[in-house]
Amino acid sequence: MQNLLDHDARRFGAVNWMGLYTLAQRETLRFLAVWTQTLLAPLVTAGLFLLIFTIAIGPSRPDVMGVPFLTFLAPGIMMMTVIQNAFANTSSSMVIAKVQGNIVDTLMPPLSPLEILLGYLAGGIVRGVLIALVVATALALVLGIVPKNPLIALTFVVLGGAFMGALGLFAGIFANKFDQMAAITNFIVTPLAFLSGTFYSVEALPPVLNRLSHVNPVFYLIDGLRYGMIGVSDSSPWLGMLICTSATVLVGALTWQMLRTGYRLKA
Repeated sequence: MQNLLDHDARRFGAVNWMGLYTLAQRETLRFLAVWTQTLLAPLVTAGLFLLIFTIAIGPSRPDVMGVPFLTFLAPGIMMMTVIQNAFANTSSSMVIAKVQGNIVDTLMPPLSPLEILLGYLAGGIVRGVLIALVVATALALVLGIVPKNPLIALTFVVLGGAFMGALGLFAGIFANKFDQMAAITNFIVTPLAFLSGTFYSVEALPPVLNRLSHVNPVFYLIDGLRYGMIGVSDSSPWLGMLICTSATVLVGALTWQMLRTGYRLKA
């Protein structure tokens, strides 16, 4: 038995790159196969949000943080779209595999818990980045919004995909049924996205709500992307990067532990 383990270690090395690439490719092709639902639909949703707010508020709305309200609103909706889809990518993949009983196809190959985690995260991050590119292109063509700090914007998009992808995988492992997954989405993910400065500056909130907003990692994701897109923000983007990276590592570590122990994955 030990000889077999030694042989596998020599065969695959410290990292099973082929297995990791295959899992990441599977998670990416899974959403690309239905691109009208996973890439086009989020663009339409983001456009509807902007259209509704434009009609509801009208041209009389004062500027926010020195920029027109629609310009302020666009990056928040863009990040909200990114994180919702990154979460959906990993959570739906895991829950479907568990419900259909084919999770064994992921657990049986010679992949370590970290490799499984990274493979799933790759799909969520790629989906988030592609959606961000699609929405950013539309914003440039329709509203003339061009990123002022493209590298910072891309960094927060990747962090958003990684954080919510890890959270989605965590939720997918925890949930055994679709209704449990729906409850997590409705009562945790959606409030995190909507109560994070997507539609307003947190400086306009009462002191207590302002402080609570600064505990929410999604606030820093939206605020950081807003800085990258239009150059204004409620907090330092460098602080946001630190907090978002720390939150991603924390959720990723918890998910890795669930994968390592087989929690709700193995009998």
